[in-house]
This record gives sequence, structure tokens and C-alpha cells, in this order.
Amino acid sequence: MTLLSPSRAAEVQYVVLLFALFVLPKALQRFRVPTAVTALGLGALSGLGLGWFHLDPTVELLSTFGIVSLFLFAGLDVDLDELRRESSVLIQHLSLRLVALTFVAYTLAWLLNLSPRPAALVALALLTPSTGFILDSLDSLGLSPRERFWIRSKAIATELLALGVLFVTLQSTSVARLAASAVVIVLMIALLPWSFRLFARIVVPHAPKSEFAFLVMVAVVCAIVTRELGVYYLVGAFVVGMAAQRFREQLPAMASEKMLHAVEAFASLFVPFYFFHAGLELRAEDFDLTAVLLGVAFVVVLVPSRVVLVWVPRLRMLREPFRDALRVSVPMLPTLVFTLVIVHILRERFATPPAVLGGLILYTLATTVLPSLIPRAPVPDFDTPELPPLESLPSSSF
Repeated sequence: MTLLSPSRAAEVQYVVLLFALFVLPKALQRFRVPTAVTALGLGALSGLGLGWFHLDPTVELLSTFGIVSLFLFAGLDVDLDELRRESSVLIQHLSLRLVALTFVAYTLAWLLNLSPRPAALVALALLTPSTGFILDSLDSLGLSPRERFWIRSKAIATELLALGVLFVTLQSTSVARLAASAVVIVLMIALLPWSFRLFARIVVPHAPKSEFAFLVMVAVVCAIVTRELGVYYLVGAFVVGMAAQRFREQLPAMASEKMLHAVEAFASLFVPFYFFHAGLELRAEDFDLTAVLLGVAFVVVLVPSRVVLVWVPRLRMLREPFRDALRVSVPMLPTLVFTLVIVHILRERFATPPAVLGGLILYTLATTVLPSLIPRAPVPDFDTPELPPLESLPSSSF
């Protein structure tokens, strides 16, 4: 005889889950353990150890809200005018990234005996910084405004390139499929401004402060569309964020700082469920000795290479000191979200060997923890206000 009925036991599990996801990660932050890593570990513990929440539709729905809101936030933070102003540096950065992607993909195809498309996806998982996660983590790294600008700009530019490569890779089974999917994406991009204008003209005058709900729902719908196309949720959500940013002049509330903070708060509520759900999908066979060796090899070879890939051009073009260039390159290392998404795609669509998936997971955990170990920026000095001479002050009378 059980003490709790099945429904009561499920309620207890959900209460434990909420406590674990929103309290325990905050407690571990004092030891510089990123909250995403804690949530991922809790998911692995639940799935591999306790057997809780396996194929749970509620957790899966909350996870979807998490990934959609994270990439919506990343899209909203894209300022194309800002990227255009620094185009010379960013074009060189993206050219080096494209060469590195090609080289790593060919090397992996040869060493791991992968076909071209899975090899390209593994290269993306290893080299693409997760912009939404990085932007959400900047406040905790103690960076200067200039350092934050370059990290944001380079991460956004790299993710734009990676999303394009991801789209082409997944849809390149045939020319017809690639063309049809491209038409759908173009139609989506063309219709989004029209839907925003219609909403601004018909709904906003009668339902003020409804912009946030509309933006999130549009992002969810477009994310589902791109998921059905086979390019996962993140492309649709990112496109909606960029479209809202470009629509800012006609409906300022749609991409204002206040909206950005609201989406960021929304993401902070649901993103832990995404990492928890990703942890639930991990399997014991993913982490054999081969996976550990692959993970170590990825870290040893690619972490220094990625740091140099950002560091050397900055030393040459911007004449930055070594330490300043390092403080920009190291925070761009985390690949957590992008890697987890690609691991899911590789497992679901390409039957990739478990050891490769486990190596990717170990690698992304290492790259996620590393930025928290960089030295914090010193507290800025404040100018001492100049006081007028004492004799010039008016005398007080009582």
C-alpha cells in the first residue's frame, strides 16, 4: 500500500522539481557553477537515477517555452546598424569562423567516419557560441561596457552565420526541399512586419500593454513552423526577435528596453526547464571511455583554437593588450544551448554514435564553466567631485 496516490505523488515531484530548479542552482552559484549546468545535471539525475519526468508532456512544454524565449531574446538584441558600423572587424571574424567550420567538419568526417551532414553539425556544435546564454551571463562576469559590446556583437554575428549553415545543412537532402524550406522562411520574414502593423493598428489601441503576450505567441508559432521544417525551434524564434527589432520605429514598445527585460525575465523562468529536459534525454551509454577521451580531445584542441580565433585578429586590428583580448575571447566559449540542440538533432535524425554525443556534452560543460573562472574586472574609479573654495561658500545665519 502506497502512502500517496499517483496524482499526489506527481504533485510532490513537481514541487521538488520547482525547488530544485529555482533554489539549488542559485545556492551553487557561490561556487561559480552556472545555473544551466546545475539544471542539466538535475535532469540527468532525474532521468538516469530517479526515473522521474521521462516523456512528461508538462516538462516538454515548459522546455519549449524556454528555448523559444531564449532565442527570441537573442533576436531582439540584434542591432543590424550596430553590426554594420563594425562590419570590417566582424567580416574578418566571420570569414575565419567559416574557414574553421569547414576545416573542422572535414577533419571530423575523416577521423570519426561521419558522413558530411552529421560532420557539419558536430562542427557547428563545437564552434558556435550560444548567444542567448552568453548574453544572459554577461552581468555575472564583471566586464567593461566595451568588452560587453564586442562579446555581444561577435556572438550575434557568429550565431547568424551558424543558423544559416544549420538551415542549409538540414535541408540539403535535395534541391527541392531546400528551395521549399527557403520559400517558407522568406514568407515568414515578409509576413511578420505585416502582422506587427496589423496588431499595432487593430489591437493595441483597445488592449494596451498586450505587446509582450503577442510577441511571445508569435515566436512560439514561428518556432513550431521551423520545427516542422526540420530546423528546430530556435530559427523561428530568432527570426521573430530580429523582425520585432526592425519594427521598433513603428511600434516602439515591441522592441524597447522594457520589452527586452520582460523577455529576459520570461526566459529566466522557463530556460531552466529546457536544460532540465535536455538532461532527461541523456543516456548512460553516451558516457563510456571513448566519449570521455573525445570530450578531453575536443577541449584540449578546440578551446585554445577558439580563443586564438578571436584573440589574434583583435590584437592585429584593434591593438588590444593580451589581457583585454582574452577577456573578450573566453566569454565567447560557451556552446551549451547550441550544442544541446544539435545533440538532440544528431540523436533523432542521424543515429550518431553515442560516444560522439557524450563527447559533445562533456566538451560543452567544460566551455560553459570556463568563463566563470576568468578574473573579474576591477571596480571602476569614480571621479572625485571638485568642491568650490571654502571662502566662496555662502555663510549661513541662524
